[in-house]
Amino acid sequence: MTALVSPVMAVDSRLDIDEVRRAVDRIAVLPATPAVAVSEQLWLKLENLQPTGSFKVRGFLNAVRALRSADLQAGIVTVSAGNAALAAAYVARMAGIACKVVMFDSAPAAKRDGVRELGAEVLSWPRAQVLAWMAERGWEAMPERFVHPFADPAVIAGHGTMALEMLEQVPGIRRLIVAVGGGGLASGVGSVMHAAGRAVEVVGVQSSGYPLWLRTFADGAPPALVPDTIADGTTAPYDPVMHDRLRSAVDRWVEVPEADLRAAVAELALRHKVVAEGAGALAYAAAAQLAGSEPTVAIVSGGNIDGPRLAGLLSSGH
Repeated sequence: MTALVSPVMAVDSRLDIDEVRRAVDRIAVLPATPAVAVSEQLWLKLENLQPTGSFKVRGFLNAVRALRSADLQAGIVTVSAGNAALAAAYVARMAGIACKVVMFDSAPAAKRDGVRELGAEVLSWPRAQVLAWMAERGWEAMPERFVHPFADPAVIAGHGTMALEMLEQVPGIRRLIVAVGGGGLASGVGSVMHAAGRAVEVVGVQSSGYPLWLRTFADGAPPALVPDTIADGTTAPYDPVMHDRLRSAVDRWVEVPEADLRAAVAELALRHKVVAEGAGALAYAAAAQLAGSEPTVAIVSGGNIDGPRLAGLLSSGH
């Protein structure tokens, strides 16, 4: 498998908690999304209600506001399956700078079109070409400032602000369930939860259609996988820099059968009136597999799902 190499990560895998606190001020314009109780012991953290429809805007806003204006003269560039692209385009428009995004050509049309509507330039390439561009550090030939979609420390710190909100919203939290793709969200919220000393178990979730990190930690090496899942937001390639971060941030891993994930998207919409994309429904789907009565928060990480796909999942049962 081709590894996606992080250009800006420090060797130290620990998250700077003070930087997370600074990030709270940098992203104060964003809403503190609600944590809604759907049973006596389960809350949904609704990041699908962010302005771009996912948690990614937290990290990108923090990263851009942490940079000097001189670093942003040519704008920013990133790579994404969709939600990071939307976040980058949204933040760039807020900052009045240019934005370019390299996207998988398999990205949902709703995400790709949304990026263009926000004024960003989209480079839509086959997955193999995107991975080659990353391995060859193709951004170095571009004038824009590269913001890594999940391994940039400022992006991870921005995501970590969500954990501070959850600790206030659900003071008795003992378990946090989070979908894992590249690992930026899990690293951020997991590190903050552990640093808070609240004895919170952090559960990382992936679909059976792309169990990259589960297989990596089980086998000791990243497997060669081709994504076959509706959770397109979790199909990032293996990045060795994220390995230690995730090993320390995530306490347990759960694999959700793809059929259960599809059913979870429909159940969230019909039972809880929550629109979630595939990746956004992973944590909710995993909650049904976990035993125990611990107060649990499942992060609905995003809601950017194509209308036809959602209609199909609703009409078919899954």
